[in-house]
Amino acid sequence: MTQPTNDTAKSSFRRKFLSAVLIGSTALGIYNVAQASEYPSKPIKLIVPFAAGGGNDGIARSLGLLLSKSLQQPVIIDNRPGAGGKLGVEMGLKAAPDGYTLTLISNSYSVNPSLYNLPFDPVRDMTPIGMIARAPFFLSVNPTVPVNSLQELVSLAKNKPGELTYASSGTGGISHLGMEFFLATAGISMTHVPYKGSAPALTDTVSGQVNVMLTTAGSTLPYMEEKRLKVLAVTLPDRVSSAPDIATVREQGIPYDVTVWYGIIGPKGIPSDIQAKLNNAINEAVSKGEMAERLKTTGEASAPGTPESFQKQIVDEIALWGDVVKQAGVTVK
Repeated sequence: MTQPTNDTAKSSFRRKFLSAVLIGSTALGIYNVAQASEYPSKPIKLIVPFAAGGGNDGIARSLGLLLSKSLQQPVIIDNRPGAGGKLGVEMGLKAAPDGYTLTLISNSYSVNPSLYNLPFDPVRDMTPIGMIARAPFFLSVNPTVPVNSLQELVSLAKNKPGELTYASSGTGGISHLGMEFFLATAGISMTHVPYKGSAPALTDTVSGQVNVMLTTAGSTLPYMEEKRLKVLAVTLPDRVSSAPDIATVREQGIPYDVTVWYGIIGPKGIPSDIQAKLNNAINEAVSKGEMAERLKTTGEASAPGTPESFQKQIVDEIALWGDVVKQAGVTVK
């Protein structure tokens, strides 16, 4: 009997090995499809890294109700406030990548890498699911400030460098960095007055203790109608339906825009089929019916899109806010 040569033996081994790999890959593919088709088979936890009652919490609860209906499983809101959102986000990213633990994030997710030594990578350690909503800031001033346009504000600030004051919800927050970004772009300076939250900052701006503030649509419009705030510009690239007469910053000659946004991420490694299923459910929830109407009433707009476009938004803003933090010399304790 003829003995097999080394080449023949090697060829036989390669055929068996490739066959085993093919069988294993096919089995894994069948498993993943089955896993996605069965998902979700139990309640989903949605971590909100901020306290109950705020804007992030309100959006999470509205979205959770709609996802519960479309996915036919309860969506449980888990508020985990602390450290500017870092604690809740870290908890969400350390969860099992099975689609049963998600995290709501907003602009602070893109800001924090420039301010803190994070125990996770904000891009590599997460799975983007999708954007929920976008909203503008309004650049608002107290009526006693003697200006009626953005250009007049810029001229006043140039004539009195550092004398005008602006309020923010706290050092390192988006209203602080958004204003620093505006000042740098416009080539002017003002004095920052940080508060512990947006409510006291707005109260002091309305009362005249502070001159200027980047305010949200929901809080701004009632004061604007009562003539207790003057709104000089909106920070989105386009005008907003809730205040169509207010020009954008760009329209008034300054190449600047800032978007307040909210979205959903999961831990790294969520299967692509589950990622797609969640993305579709979120897009449907924010685009139709009660969620879309709720967003309009608070000055926000639905922002359906792909996981890839959401990830690009995060990556681009990490770079943007990193530059702003560095240029303004912002530090937090």
